[in-house]
Amino acid sequence: MSFDPDRTAVVIVDMQNGFCHPDGSLYAPGSEEAIEPCGELVERAREAGAQIVYTRDVHPPEQFEDAHYYDEFERWGEHVVEGSWEAELVDGLDVREEDHIVVKHTYDAFHETELEGYLSAHNIDNLVFGGTLANVCVLHTAGSAGLRDYRPVLVEDAIGFIEEDDREYALDHADWLFGEVTTLDSVAFE
Repeated sequence: MSFDPDRTAVVIVDMQNGFCHPDGSLYAPGSEEAIEPCGELVERAREAGAQIVYTRDVHPPEQFEDAHYYDEFERWGEHVVEGSWEAELVDGLDVREEDHIVVKHTYDAFHETELEGYLSAHNIDNLVFGGTLANVCVLHTAGSAGLRDYRPVLVEDAIGFIEEDDREYALDHADWLFGEVTTLDSVAFE
């Protein structure tokens, strides 16, 4: 699967200490396993000149105090709190000054962020996704991309998960409804 690097961004979703490091409150081994493939995907994209976007799930401590229904702390417990070690991107990723980092407060990196404006300003049409969790933030961000007429492609072996079935569900759903699925070995930037 080939991508024009001038029209493509690699989006690495929420590869943070809270999810990917064994000391993180929502650590999943499948997320830790995705660090190396995400790094390889970024390296190949960077060499070709594609844009690199990292998302960070960050929650101000008071974010859900007045929530009517949407309360991630109730569902998951406190996690990736603003200013905490958990909220930082995990070591092992080559994050550079020229990369774009999106701070988000929900599962969807397009919701009330500048992501769409950034992609539009850089004439991006194709989004190649890695990151975590497959059936949560990756799925919701990629789905939101598809609804905005971007081409979302999920790189299955660069996506973290809690249970293997969760990843399979997310990939099947994405492939069926709004995007495409591929493997790291199949991705080319040319």
